[in-house]
Amino acid sequence: MAQQTGPGFPPTDSLRSVTLPPEIDRVLRDYEREWGAGNAEKLVSLFTPDGFVLQPRRPAIRGQANLKNAYSNSGGQPLFLRALSFAQGGDLGYIIGAYRAKADGPDIGKFILALRKGSDGRWLIAADMDNSVR
Repeated sequence: MAQQTGPGFPPTDSLRSVTLPPEIDRVLRDYEREWGAGNAEKLVSLFTPDGFVLQPRRPAIRGQANLKNAYSNSGGQPLFLRALSFAQGGDLGYIIGAYRAKADGPDIGKFILALRKGSDGRWLIAADMDNSVR
């Protein structure tokens, strides 16, 4: 899908961030930390056992073992996530957001995280779909 720009299509940066409840915000902060550390094993632990990653121009990846393999050469650089919208109901929720390479830099991509509450009550990522705005 082509990026839409021009009148009627403001940059992602112009969308305001929303404040998440602490238990959901933890998902974003943990993701930032483990991505930045390049720690595939801990990053994958943020997902449900049957979690998905959906990236542009790549096949869907499902399950923690496959996610660990996919993330093994990823990360290791700063990542800053911000929420644009979210909802939760019962054991399901989602976050729509944007990401940056620098805290004060422009948004370089956007994402949707589908969330499911684990048996321990912690929110986990059931699906992660992202794409670049460039």
